Amino acid sequence: MAKCEICGKDMAFGIQVSHSHRRSNRTWKPNIKRVRAIVNGSPKRIYACTRCLRSGKVTRAV
Repeated sequence: MAKCEICGKDMAFGIQVSHSHRRSNRTWKPNIKRVRAIVNGSPKRIYACTRCLRSGKVTRAV
């Protein structure tokens, strides 16, 4: 679910490093919102990241 249907942005993986330099795996999730958008001429609920919403790549359904 943590994936943008517009740009394909999904979870990123990396390593969390503490002050004592102990390392553990962690994930970064994108800021995904469930919005009603116009897809192929009809309104549909999709998951879109806020970057796509802000840049105008998604046409919102009223």
